[in-house]
Amino acid sequence: MPFLDEDDAVALVPHKAEWQAEYAELAATLRSLELAPLGIIEHVGSTSIPDLVAKDVIDVQIRITELDAELVIGRFTLAGFRHRPEPWNNLEATRLGVYPKLAFAPPIGARHANVHVRAQSSPGAHDTLLFRDYLRAEEEPRRHWGDLKQSIVQGKFVDLATYGQAKQAAWAELMAGADQWALEHEWRPRPLVAWSTL
Repeated sequence: MPFLDEDDAVALVPHKAEWQAEYAELAATLRSLELAPLGIIEHVGSTSIPDLVAKDVIDVQIRITELDAELVIGRFTLAGFRHRPEPWNNLEATRLGVYPKLAFAPPIGARHANVHVRAQSSPGAHDTLLFRDYLRAEEEPRRHWGDLKQSIVQGKFVDLATYGQAKQAAWAELMAGADQWALEHEWRPRPLVAWSTL
């Protein structure tokens, strides 16, 4: 659920060139948290995919070797970020079962964003990157996904929960195509690196 300074109504906008720079600024802040010896910070979600409509909210994924919830929450909190407490933001239903994750909102007044922290081994981490790279590479699935998103919100108020649920069946179908694409292109997530080199 959104915090009081966040909008619960879903509004989609065309892709904005400035989203990449805004991600980079946020990533620089996240690097200072030094969450683990090994990790990687990546721009994910619809704002990371050119030519795709999106909510004007930057999504970031941080992958680390193991998810130490106490350490991660503590460092985010000290930096002013807010831990999202909902069960689905802490135990994620993936295609291979339920896995721990953490999600954070930025400090009040900062640029709207979602920061997702997952263990490298989480299927959610894998699928988040595969979704992004598949839609970056393939025009037809990207266009279909954009059309679906617009059809959900067209001419009506839609809250975040309803919006997410309305996409689930189509997401599962899209990811079946993404799995095949990954096999054909020998796709793999980028490996983790020493945090000091991020």
